[in-house]
Amino acid sequence: MIRSIAHKFFSFKYREVDNFIQNPVKVQENILRYLLKSGSNTFIGAEFGFDSIKNKDDYRKKVPVFEYEDLRPYLDKILIEKKQNILWNKPVEWFAMSSGTTQDKSKYIPVTRESLTGGHYKCGEQMLAIYAKANKNAGFFLGKTLVLGGSKQINNIGDGIFTGDISAILIKNLYFWAKMSRTPERISLLPDWETKLQALTDYAVKKDIRAFMGVPSWLLVLLKKIKEDTGKELTDLWPNLEAFFHGGVSFTPFVEQYKKIIPKDDMWYWETYNASEGFFGVQLEEKSKDMLLMLDSNIYYEFVPMEEWDSENPKALTLEEVVTGQNYAILISTNGGLWRYMIGDTIEFTSTHPYLFKITGRTKSFINAFGEELIIDNAEKALGEACKITGAQISEYTAAPIYFGDNSAGAHQWLIEFEVEPADLDLFIRTLDDSLKKVNSDYEAKRSYDLSLQAPRVEPVPKGTFHNWLKSIGKSGGQNKVPRLSNN
Repeated sequence: MIRSIAHKFFSFKYREVDNFIQNPVKVQENILRYLLKSGSNTFIGAEFGFDSIKNKDDYRKKVPVFEYEDLRPYLDKILIEKKQNILWNKPVEWFAMSSGTTQDKSKYIPVTRESLTGGHYKCGEQMLAIYAKANKNAGFFLGKTLVLGGSKQINNIGDGIFTGDISAILIKNLYFWAKMSRTPERISLLPDWETKLQALTDYAVKKDIRAFMGVPSWLLVLLKKIKEDTGKELTDLWPNLEAFFHGGVSFTPFVEQYKKIIPKDDMWYWETYNASEGFFGVQLEEKSKDMLLMLDSNIYYEFVPMEEWDSENPKALTLEEVVTGQNYAILISTNGGLWRYMIGDTIEFTSTHPYLFKITGRTKSFINAFGEELIIDNAEKALGEACKITGAQISEYTAAPIYFGDNSAGAHQWLIEFEVEPADLDLFIRTLDDSLKKVNSDYEAKRSYDLSLQAPRVEPVPKGTFHNWLKSIGKSGGQNKVPRLSNN
């Protein structure tokens, strides 16, 4: 009976997905009208004349592109002056804390009741419907889902306003029926990482765990602990385990480690793209990691081409104007109170019917010290090839440029924590270098004759280095991530 009810629900939710796949532009235009109507009586709506905006071209002309520093004065009116009706016509009750800027330790991203129910939760249901359509034997709903939640505790900062990371906010406000099948809130929201690890272990070993949700790097730490503490294979502990819904960081460096710790041929790994600002994408098919852009989650999308990223007034494209094979920065307007907001992530469309994409990096996470324009997607592909050739497995890594003085070229320094060391480190470095040349013509040009850029410098670091570093700066667990590429 439970299976029948679940599949009826998933079929209903998938019809929503099919509707925006078939009518992407119409759905997006309807969302823009809804957002402008709702925002017209707000402080920001009055400032930019939302009530006079008739279409998406008007919107592009009248409302500037916002980055976090531009948004901060409006947030201060809510956070400090305790005013409402600033960014949205309903109360902003929550602020999701994410990685900081040059001015702030953390960003405070506004979250409303509407953005939770009509965005994050709606997309979460659609994600499960997409997965259930692909896996006809799905039965995760018959057991428990182990969720590795946020590390920033919910804090009340006054006048009914709360802060925390987005996963903590989602867990706190989740529908009661959804809470019944997941890790209990009292465990998920524990602020101390080590305490949470032990509590999750004690809970999970007694339950029929059928699915995981979380960030691959941190979940792997938990799974290794459970295996070590119990002395059992995870497949023996949880014979009905079937899926891992993952996001936050690229899964590519962790594929082999998960295959090893969960030796199941029928284990499903399902990519998601759920950020503090909204739920943007879900893997559509089993055979491809390309994600479907979630177009009916009350988010209006625009896309800034790579050549416009440094422009003072960047030109943004609407959905129907994008093409495949190009890098775009994502611009969003939401019922959380974000307006033409550049979130900093970059994507490349792989299809425009339906709108499928892959994450390529960050607008501020790249290396371009010598004109090489190296992005995270390049790095992940090249590292994957180097691992394949040498038998290595990577837990974490980061890279940045190094300079050798006025009369010599620079290089990229890679700090890599190997789960399995390469059989031949020199071969690993050569493969990394050659693969970067194949996927990035600018890198290849700068590497010519070692004139501008010398071969990569790879420095293996001891296991646990990156996690210990994150712990030392108070960023263990949850949504915290190792920065992959830095330009300085």
